[in-house]
Amino acid sequence: MNGVHQLLHYDYVENIVERRAPHREEHLAYAREWKDDGRIVAAGAVGDPPTGALFVFTGEADPEAFAAADPYVQAGLVTARRVEPWNVVV
Repeated sequence: MNGVHQLLHYDYVENIVERRAPHREEHLAYAREWKDDGRIVAAGAVGDPPTGALFVFTGEADPEAFAAADPYVQAGLVTARRVEPWNVVV
């Protein structure tokens, strides 16, 4: 996993656990596609209950393209997002 990766941070709406239900399976299937073809290294919710999510992308992947088509973003469940480079050394 050494090298440059990209982090995509999501901030979620309040009550995300209830509000995500109609979109969850489609969102997870979409993320799995990116994972299966190697563009996502890892991803998951942050907080308990979740307040956001973090996605780790390979350096060549396009996190903004992922986010634009993500069912959670399209449904208005993501209130803010940002992409940052991550230089993994260990």
